[in-house]
Amino acid sequence: MLDPISDMLTRIRNAQVAKHRVVKMPFSKVKLAVAKILREEGFVDAVERVKTERKIDFMEISLKYDFDREKNSKVPVISGIKRVSKEGQRIYVKKGEIRKVKNGLGISIVSTSKGVVTGESARKEGLGGELICEVW
Repeated sequence: MLDPISDMLTRIRNAQVAKHRVVKMPFSKVKLAVAKILREEGFVDAVERVKTERKIDFMEISLKYDFDREKNSKVPVISGIKRVSKEGQRIYVKKGEIRKVKNGLGISIVSTSKGVVTGESARKEGLGGELICEVW
């Protein structure tokens, strides 16, 4: 797998289309940091690291849905998730270049020297870094 973060975002996207409650993926510290931000911002319900007897750990993300009364079905809270910086082309932003996602309705996730943070907190702290993804 060349890009584990891209794989994580695709697993979340596919699980929501299939209306799964939980999505599992291989564990990594960066993916855990991104998932924790999604939990703090209210896009997912829970994030948990699952240790196994083998040396491979997994991460479980509980997806969050809203109920649409008109359609009489559940609608995912995450309506869009997009990987910005890719393996082939890294996208770096300065503190003044971090823009709002969907006029403030979404978030951007940035990898900075102080760790993985939201675009809003990076802007407030005066940090730039690699723009990982946008979620709305």
